[in-house]
Amino acid sequence: MKATEALHRAGQSIWLDNISRAILENGTLAKYIAELSVTGLTSNPTIFDLAFKGGTAYDAGIREKAGKGLSGEALFFALALEDLTRAADLFRPIHDKTDGVDGWVSLEVSPKIAFDTAASIAAAKELSARGARPNLFIKIPGTREGVPAIEEAIFAGVPVNVTLLFSREQYLASARAYLRGIERRVEAGLSPRVASVASVFVSRWDTAVAGKVPPALTNRLGIAVAQRTYTAYRDLLDSARCQRLANYGARPQRILWGSTGTKDPKAPELLYVDGLAGPNSVNTMPEKTLLALAKADGIGAGLARDGGDAEDVLDDFTRAGIDLPALAEKLQRDGAASFVKSWDELLAGLAEKTAAVRKSA
Repeated sequence: MKATEALHRAGQSIWLDNISRAILENGTLAKYIAELSVTGLTSNPTIFDLAFKGGTAYDAGIREKAGKGLSGEALFFALALEDLTRAADLFRPIHDKTDGVDGWVSLEVSPKIAFDTAASIAAAKELSARGARPNLFIKIPGTREGVPAIEEAIFAGVPVNVTLLFSREQYLASARAYLRGIERRVEAGLSPRVASVASVFVSRWDTAVAGKVPPALTNRLGIAVAQRTYTAYRDLLDSARCQRLANYGARPQRILWGSTGTKDPKAPELLYVDGLAGPNSVNTMPEKTLLALAKADGIGAGLARDGGDAEDVLDDFTRAGIDLPALAEKLQRDGAASFVKSWDELLAGLAEKTAAVRKSA
C-alpha cells in the first residue's frame, strides 16, 4: 500500500497545494487523484503567479479576456475561476461520494481586503456565486477583521476556507465564528450544511525561530503548536455546542494543515506530514512533498489525541525566550503582508504577460 493511501485510510485527506492549467490539461491532476489519493486542492497568489509565468497555457485566455477589456484583478479572477471550476469538476465525484465532506478546491479573496470586514463578505459572496460549484471554498483570512466576515459568509451559505491561522487561539476564534454562522442559519430555518475548513500554517513557526533556540528545539515548534491546536479542535468537536448542531444535521468545520513543505534543507522532507497525521483533518501539501510521500515506506505516528508532549515542548520554547502569543500575532500580520506582496507581484506579472501576448498577436 502506498503511503498516500495509508494516510488517507488513517482519516486524513490529502490535498494538493498547487494549481495550473498545465496539470489540468496534461492529466497530472487526474493522475494524482487516481493514484495518489489526492482528494482536494488549494491555491494562493504565488501559485497562480508561477502558473501564469510557466509557458503559454494561458495566452489564449488572456488574449480573449483582455480583448474584452478585462485587466488587473478582474482578469485574474476570470482566469483563476476557469482553472478552479475545472478542478472542482474533477473532484466532484469525490465530493458526491463523501456527501460533501471532501473533494474541495479553494479560491482566495484579494489579500488587500484581509483587514476589511465588509469588503471580505462582499467578495466572498461574489466569487462563490461566480464559481457556481458546490465544492468551491472561498478563502478568508482569520484576522480579527476576518472573523466577523467568516460568520457572515457562513450565514449567507458561502463555504469558507479560513486561512492565515497560526495558533490555537486564532483557530478557536475562527471556529467559533463558523459555529455562530451555523447557529444563526438554524435559528432562521436554513440548512446548516455549509462546509468550512480552518487552515493552520505550520512550518513558518520553525522558520521564525531558526537559530534563536537551542539545537534540541530545532524544527519542533510548528508541530507542537499544531498538536496543541489539534487537541483544542478535537475538544471542540466533542463539545455540547457542536453536538447540538449535529442534531440539526450540521457538519463540523475540519482542521487543515497548511505550509507543510519542509523549509529547512537539513530536516526530513516529510517532517510536517509524519508529524501531523491525524483523523478528521486535511494536509494540503506542495507537489514535491506529495511525491516524496508517494515514495515513502509508511506514515509517521502523527498527532496524539491527548496532546502528547506538546505542552512540555512549548514550555521549553518559552524558557528559551520565545513569546509564543506575540509570535503568533506577528506571523499572522507578516503572513497577510506577504500575501499582499505576492498579490502585487501576481498582478504586475499578469500585466506584463498581457502586454506580451498582445504584442505577439
